[in-house]
Amino acid sequence: MNGLATALTLFCLTATAQTSIPDEELAEIVVTAPEARYVAPTTRDRIGRVWVPVTVDGKGPFRLVLDTGAQHSAVTLATAAQLGIPLDRYPHVLVHGATGSSIEPAIAVGNLQVGDLMLQPATMPVVADVFGGAEGLLGTEGMQEHRIYMDFRHDIISITRSKNRSAPEGFSTVHFLPDSLHLLVVRADVGTVPVRAIFDTGAQATVGNTALLEALRRHHTRNQIAGTDHVQGATGEWQTGAGVVLPSIRLGSLTVSNAHVTFADLHIFERWGFTEQPALVIGMDLIGLVDELVIDYHRQELQIKPRPLAPSHTERFQLFPPT
Repeated sequence: MNGLATALTLFCLTATAQTSIPDEELAEIVVTAPEARYVAPTTRDRIGRVWVPVTVDGKGPFRLVLDTGAQHSAVTLATAAQLGIPLDRYPHVLVHGATGSSIEPAIAVGNLQVGDLMLQPATMPVVADVFGGAEGLLGTEGMQEHRIYMDFRHDIISITRSKNRSAPEGFSTVHFLPDSLHLLVVRADVGTVPVRAIFDTGAQATVGNTALLEALRRHHTRNQIAGTDHVQGATGEWQTGAGVVLPSIRLGSLTVSNAHVTFADLHIFERWGFTEQPALVIGMDLIGLVDELVIDYHRQELQIKPRPLAPSHTERFQLFPPT
């Protein structure tokens, strides 16, 4: 990929109600989840993101990207039009995406239904169609006591109430780190550099901040530059970053080798408070390499089943227990 420009898409979205109050004091949009059962087949797009069928106020289902990096669900303008909800009926919201922020219209809906899981009520930002064919995002509000299971080989997802089960045999466990924004943050190591890693199923690719790049330059002399990458966020802005091939990323007992990572000063790193310490957004280019993934919000842990290695396997990246 030397010398090539690569386009990446990251949907790390938060939203706050837009009023005359300063940004830092705006009230958060809240989605609650009184029900706890859901199981249904899903599809994945060409970059591996999980598309979930979601019914909104009985209409649909609409294809929303399951986004563990988004605190709020959102829909596109076309989806809002299909729902028949006027955009001038509700206050606008301040939307923070990976590469910038913008003030967008919002709609209020009575419920979001994913199989048997009911999320209600919901105020959803209406954003530009930058989702690559999906009709919006399904965020993580209302998932605090739930368990999300993803089987990437068979394209199956289930969302159930957590039963506090430990990881089954063949899975590796990675615990969440405390985070005031309720992001899915885990401890990782890039080479010898400890980092905070945010698991983001809505992101096409893995992105590091400049604090991590500077730390790697101090501790490692060999990091292969792989070209220039262009990153687009949910609010539509584009940002340029440097592509680097890293020797290893470790998550608990698991290791990713020779991963292509984009380094950029993304807006969302500042929004999340990850500008001074090394941080990494782990996207679907790496998440999609595993066989099965469990996100147990009640237990505050990831349970990861790595894909078995075969001698003839041609994939560039693999997630596997280190030897």
